[in-house]
Amino acid sequence: MKVIVFGATGMVGMGVLRECLLAPDVSEVLVVTRTPTGVADPKLRELIHRDFSDFGDVDFSQYHSCFFCLGVSSVGMNEADYTRITYDYTMAAARRIAEQSPGAVFVYVSGAGTNRDGRQMWQRVKGRTEDDVAALDLHGYAFRPGFIQPQHGARSKVRTFRVLYTLLTPVSALLVRLAPGIATSTSQLGKAMLVVARTRPERRTWESRDIATA
Repeated sequence: MKVIVFGATGMVGMGVLRECLLAPDVSEVLVVTRTPTGVADPKLRELIHRDFSDFGDVDFSQYHSCFFCLGVSSVGMNEADYTRITYDYTMAAARRIAEQSPGAVFVYVSGAGTNRDGRQMWQRVKGRTEDDVAALDLHGYAFRPGFIQPQHGARSKVRTFRVLYTLLTPVSALLVRLAPGIATSTSQLGKAMLVVARTRPERRTWESRDIATA
């Protein structure tokens, strides 16, 4: 199985990349990134790509699945900028993959509470993204994690979040174990995405509990 990972330098993407490289049935992982991951593995290919709104010159035709983990916090962002990164980048990748590899698996990391008709801007943008990915000629899935425990060296790029995760370290593992409805881990996310890629289940929206029990 050959997979694509977007956002592999972020916390979620780091965890997903690790699980892909560990999986014996994954023969190749293509990371599409602006900056190198710093990871060395015989399975890993890195494509340095600057314009995430246009993948017209990229060949995705040999890949079975895509795990789209790229994203930003909406805090302090206006709707246009947040939409550009959250919706436009996702759809540019998804449309190119649908064009070149119709029927491929595309897992989009959304978030708990996503709602196209929600009151908050981020809910609406993510909800629209989920719906428009689902409308493409892909096996599209939306993962909606809540709290995510970083594991195995995965860390947020945002300093405030890094501090928060550090403060929550004593209770985060407990949350993941006792409250799967609201908490999961980077390892569980990666493993659940691989389950989806292997089995293509009917359920297209995966909440935190679904991810934790995959």
